[in-house]
Amino acid sequence: MNTPTDKHTILHLAADTGRLILENGGETHRVEETMNALCRAFGYEDSESFVTPTGIFLSVSDDDGRTRSIIRRIKHRSINLNKVLLAGRLAESVWSKKLSPGEMRRELIRIEALPGYSALLTVPAAAFTAGFFTLLFGGGAGEFSIALYTGGTIKVVSLALSSIRLNEFFINVAGGALAALLALASAAMIPGIQPNSIIIGSIMLLVPGLAITNSIRDTLAGDLLSGIARAMESFLIAVAIAAGSGIVLKLWYLFAGGIR
Repeated sequence: MNTPTDKHTILHLAADTGRLILENGGETHRVEETMNALCRAFGYEDSESFVTPTGIFLSVSDDDGRTRSIIRRIKHRSINLNKVLLAGRLAESVWSKKLSPGEMRRELIRIEALPGYSALLTVPAAAFTAGFFTLLFGGGAGEFSIALYTGGTIKVVSLALSSIRLNEFFINVAGGALAALLALASAAMIPGIQPNSIIIGSIMLLVPGLAITNSIRDTLAGDLLSGIARAMESFLIAVAIAAGSGIVLKLWYLFAGGIR
């Protein structure tokens, strides 16, 4: 029979694994399934979990009916699907390799310490993403070139603002404003450039595609609270992007005589 210390350790291991998945873009039902599976793998069949985008609640019951619970508050979320994949594989390996709690803890710490994607990778990726979206929305070679610069600049600014823990809403406002400003300024200086496709292509970097997808998946999986929360998050991000670009467009119209 497992000792109380074992149960305490496993409860923390399962919660930390779930937190790692949720903080890096995993769906809530994936987090719940992973934590419950870990508890079962270590011999605790009676476990209950409840996950929202901002919190994890997990409990396991002793053979005599006593319940131990733990809460993990999610204060920071990002997107790193590599960590989600590795955490999922770690949970699966508990079944196949029979890892001990100590071995799993060391591997979990290693995964959490892995660096995110570097700016040398994400900035060029953002630049080309904005450029090709601009082509998709009707831009030409000139618009593509400007969108490369605009997308890269938006990503650099977003990384800088994220590093000082600025609220995600204001980061998206700044990104939308920057997309509109750089596109309009380029169109004013370079004849024949149409800013509309540049603006649309650039703000596609900020569109919360993963949040929208997870909202739908959580709702279909029956996690209605999480689905609604993620849908509201997506809506607020869209409002932030629209506010940033809309303010710049309005000011440009007032002081520069509109879009030429």
